[in-house]
Parts: sequence; C-alpha cells; structure tokens
Amino acid sequence: MPADPLAARAPRPHVVKLGGSLIGAPALPRLLRAFARARGSVLLVTGGGPFADAVREAQPRLGLSDAACHRMAILAMEQTALAFADLAPGLVPVDSAEAIARAGEEARPAIWLPARMALAARELPESWALTSDSLAAWLAGSIGAGRLTLVKSAPAVPGSGPRDWAAGGLVDPLFPDYAGSIAGPVEVMSLEAALGHFTDGSLAA
Repeated sequence: MPADPLAARAPRPHVVKLGGSLIGAPALPRLLRAFARARGSVLLVTGGGPFADAVREAQPRLGLSDAACHRMAILAMEQTALAFADLAPGLVPVDSAEAIARAGEEARPAIWLPARMALAARELPESWALTSDSLAAWLAGSIGAGRLTLVKSAPAVPGSGPRDWAAGGLVDPLFPDYAGSIAGPVEVMSLEAALGHFTDGSLAA
C-alpha cells in the first residue's frame, strides 16, 4: 500500500474489531456510544454478522465461487459498519488511509468502510479462510496501528497469543501471520470486558 503523507503526522490508531456476533447484544449500543464520544485515535472494524451469514447460505444454493463470496463478505462488513455508524453518529466513516489519518489527526473516532481498500488489495486471499479478524489485522499492519483489540462474544481461549487463538478456533488460521505485522499489542476481550475498559476513559487521547 502506498505511503500516505498524513500517516506520518497522525497518532498511531488503536484498531478495535467488533465481532459480527455482537449484533443484537443489548450492551452493543452503549459500547458504540462510548467509542463515538472518544477523543483519541480509535478505528473500529466490524464483522459481517448476519449479512455475511446470508452470503454463506447463498453460496451452495447458487453455486457461487469463493472469489465472489469473498467480495460479497467484504460488502457485508461494510453494511455492518454503516449500521453501527447509524447507531452512533459520532463515528466518522472512513474508506482510505488518508481518511483514517485525517480522523486520527483530528482525534475523531472512526469506523472503517472496508470495500474500497480491501477489494483493491490483490494480496488478500479470496477465501473463507480469511475472516474479518484477519482483515482487521491486515488493516492494522497496513496503517501502522499501535494496538489491535478483538471484541468477541466468545471468551478467549487459553494461550499466549494469536497462534493459540487460531489453534483453538477463536480466530481464523491466517490471523497469526497478519497479526505479526502489528508493532503493538494484540489482544482479545469479551463484550463485558470491553464495556468496562472502553467506558472508563481508556479511549482518551
């Protein structure tokens, strides 16, 4: 990905991936509002949730290729992001490295619309093996994020890091390689833990 001139001046963002399985959780709107009030460099990445599930269900019925489903699943993530942005209007939708850097410079919380960047990234495998977790890690590495947090409905499996999580099925098998490109910490939190962590001022710049 070409270097962006704004990226060198912007704070290193904290990428927070919100799993699609969180859709419908009663506490989700509260967490989104906490992010929308943040005055720091935070970038939300969403899972595809029921929109991605619809793609999975359609594939065998229609005989769709994995390549087509890869693109459709990215669009499913975009739909979730648009829905979350509607629930928390303080979140700034961003679809480029430049827009991400600008939001960071202005200390405005952002939410990633993945279609523009992810569909143009030919290095990403067009396979169900690549989930939104790996896309969040790919993005975090690409923009030089300082931290990646995965917020999931399932508890973290025992182990020291991404390879243990992949072995336990918490993340996809490609995630450890993408996570390895992130300079800062990579962590997993439950929704309950995230509520406690991100609503107590931890998002301040």
